[in-house]
Amino acid sequence: MRPYFFFSYARRDHQVGGAFVDQFFTDLRDELARIEPEAGPAELAYRDTEQLRVGDDWERQLSRMVGASRTMVALYSPAYFASDYCGKEWTAFDHRTRRHQEQTGESVAALIPVLWEPPPEELPAEVRRIQYVQDDFGAEYAAGGLRHLLRTDPHGTAYRLVVRVIAERVREAAAWRVTEHRDLDLGRVEGCFPLPEVGMTAGRSSQVRLFVAARWAGDRTAAANGDRVPPQRSEAGPASGTDGAGGFDERYHGGWYGAHPRDWAPYHPPRLPSLAVQAQQVITRAGHSTSLETIGPDLADALDRARENNEVSVLLVDPWAAGREPYRQALRDFDRQNHPVTAVLLPDSSEDPPPGPARTRLWEGVRDVFSRTWLHRSGPEPLFRIHVRRERFERELLSTVTVAQNRLLDQIDDDPVTARAQFGLGPDPRPMPGLTIPAWPPPASPRPPEPPDPPAQAGPRLPRPGNTPGNGAAPGARAVLREETVPPATRAPSEGEADR
Repeated sequence: MRPYFFFSYARRDHQVGGAFVDQFFTDLRDELARIEPEAGPAELAYRDTEQLRVGDDWERQLSRMVGASRTMVALYSPAYFASDYCGKEWTAFDHRTRRHQEQTGESVAALIPVLWEPPPEELPAEVRRIQYVQDDFGAEYAAGGLRHLLRTDPHGTAYRLVVRVIAERVREAAAWRVTEHRDLDLGRVEGCFPLPEVGMTAGRSSQVRLFVAARWAGDRTAAANGDRVPPQRSEAGPASGTDGAGGFDERYHGGWYGAHPRDWAPYHPPRLPSLAVQAQQVITRAGHSTSLETIGPDLADALDRARENNEVSVLLVDPWAAGREPYRQALRDFDRQNHPVTAVLLPDSSEDPPPGPARTRLWEGVRDVFSRTWLHRSGPEPLFRIHVRRERFERELLSTVTVAQNRLLDQIDDDPVTARAQFGLGPDPRPMPGLTIPAWPPPASPRPPEPPDPPAQAGPRLPRPGNTPGNGAAPGARAVLREETVPPATRAPSEGEADR
């Protein structure tokens, strides 16, 4: 099988904006199916999250598909150029197009860049020689990228134009069938990126304030209310309460606890460092600075001060503690107010408690505390996330931090240049008049009539100069994209894919 295009993107871009990445992939594939009706569904596109299955040798399959696909659509962003594996995919496909030109004399623009977010200024020479901005895509696309168009008007004219033109480029280049590389091994490819300086500047540097609400050993408030007092960590293990025989006193409830809420370890088996310390380490590695506080009666004031200082906040909440004082009232007050740049994560283990009435009551109590925020737990970029499992905690945390930063930038209107510089970004693109970020899903709009298809071209297509600046394809038939999109199935990446 030789798919029309291989979809190359950074794993981090999907972590922080998966719904937008999914929508573009689906819309591009659907538009290609419309203009190339003879192609079968499996022949249109290759994307790892759709084709890879449990037990597959993912590197071998990706190598085979990069070597066989007729074109490659690459989502340019800071994360893309900070990814070692994206560098391998890009370099391998670029070498394929060069080898095809050497063997046949045909220059085929089969490596098709899409500006997802503005990339770093210093790009490798190999990347710079391929044009990635097209004038008729408009100033909004050139300044903010396709993700910006999706966030402001996900079914607007500017976005549909990009999808239509890219689909036409894919069809045109695929017709030339760039020579396959059957023995490609991506593991042995030395990518032309990432560059060391890109890895240092790709993240957004800012202050992230962490707040934790968790029980602690010796909780006198719990004891006074007749609640079970959380077990203390023992010296014999990472966290436990002993039953006199060296074992645990009973099944864990909310994890294990220490002398302070920051010592909370919610997952089983418990590990050190505690969840709060782990969160600080993850955020620091991402290039941010962080602080850690316990949720108290002044939570709302603390969040307001953080917002005034252009800081985002994350609440780490123990489901077992959410409905109890000293946290219940503070969290209810938070729920009644508007804190658009504050994320809430509630870690969960599927066996704490096991499925049944006790588990139902626990999460009904959480829903009672977060009665308004609970309604916003779904959508493309939610800041309220429940049932966060151990294997997804770091990804969910970084995702919510990035989403909160994006929303903070969207709301700053007093000094946007200075604010964006604080996050390591350039000037904000000029907003389109009258547009706001729509609710999800976007409302359906009437479809304008489709113009007739252009007449078929006689004779073979002439090759286009492939790797010269300013080489943009003219838009094809201006068909209207369908508004219903079906997000592809997702899966957790293998260990070796984590850097994509």
